[in-house]
Amino acid sequence: MWALKCYKCECCGSDFVSCKALKYHFRQKHFGKAPCEKCGQEVLRENLQDHSKSVYDRSAMERHKLNWENLEERNIKHKATEISKTCRMCSRYFGTVFSRKNHEIQEHHFTANKRAQMSIGFSPQNMLECKSPQELQRFADENIHPAPGALSAACVAEVGALLQLLRACFPVPASRVIQGGSYVKGTDTQGRSEIDVVLLSDVFANVNHCKKQLREGLDTLRENLKQTSRGNRILMGKRASLSLRFNFLCMEGLHSHSFEIMACCDVLGPAPSTDLRLHLYRQLYLCHDSEMAQLWALALLPYQVDFVKASVMRVKELIRLMVHWFRTSFANSTEENKPFILDPANPTVNVCDTCNAWDEVALVARHSLLKPLFSRVRAEPPWLFTNNW
Repeated sequence: MWALKCYKCECCGSDFVSCKALKYHFRQKHFGKAPCEKCGQEVLRENLQDHSKSVYDRSAMERHKLNWENLEERNIKHKATEISKTCRMCSRYFGTVFSRKNHEIQEHHFTANKRAQMSIGFSPQNMLECKSPQELQRFADENIHPAPGALSAACVAEVGALLQLLRACFPVPASRVIQGGSYVKGTDTQGRSEIDVVLLSDVFANVNHCKKQLREGLDTLRENLKQTSRGNRILMGKRASLSLRFNFLCMEGLHSHSFEIMACCDVLGPAPSTDLRLHLYRQLYLCHDSEMAQLWALALLPYQVDFVKASVMRVKELIRLMVHWFRTSFANSTEENKPFILDPANPTVNVCDTCNAWDEVALVARHSLLKPLFSRVRAEPPWLFTNNW
């Protein structure tokens, strides 16, 4: 087990794996606050006098009503409102994240230090310890890589024909069509691929006009596709506010492609200037409407594709492996346990705005890269792993 230095918060006793994480925690949770001498709760210093007076004036009966008779009664009430949290060690229910955190620290000593140790304390059965690069490559070739040869060429023809059909069925003329998704990036897997299609039209005066007309246009496209000769091979998905989703059965049903069709005005054009791209990022940064931000971000789809296409083959294989493992080996994400997603082409998206454990993530990554699986792997820019951060 790796020995890690522990940084303890003097205010609440929480442990952190770095001084930086501790400082971030203090600024977010304790800065400008002082503990109440009567109830122990931390409140803002300017509100401390009013808070103390309210606690002092509260009667015993009122305190009983506010704090409930016992913990089980409190837990039942929170479970009924579907905001309860579960201990990650013993599955006991708690009303809030903070009560669960205190329980885990006091009963299980489950601190940030222990989480990091558990993350990098690989067992003998861990794949990084017992699998060679050759075995991993063989597994990918047999179970993950899409079929090559004639089947792949026929698939390209099928997808190309459907793209022409989409353009013809859209109720307004499309000046340009851009594509994305795993199929276009070259990271699709056996039997499954995603294709994102954005129809850009000059009919839309601006993004706001597009948002108002989009639902009607996508509904018309949906009905038009059903009436075509390929309609019996298109399985429509659930309705979404900004897109049309369906599965297209390709090559006599041997496999399917998952399509997501979107539309917008051509914000950047085919050859945007640097100033125009900076203007787009500024619009994204200032936009507080999530749907409007999604429409603005559609213009970045070609850059997402270029980023992955320019990657070395090893990176694409790693992406395929991660997609495969995510589908077959991970539990579904929840509001409490969201995955980390990084969009390299859209830095305005804060994918983990409440996380202060990046030092812990970097520590696990550093030790993972020292395992036998990654031996003799050359580190070259821009994928150079270094300690000089």
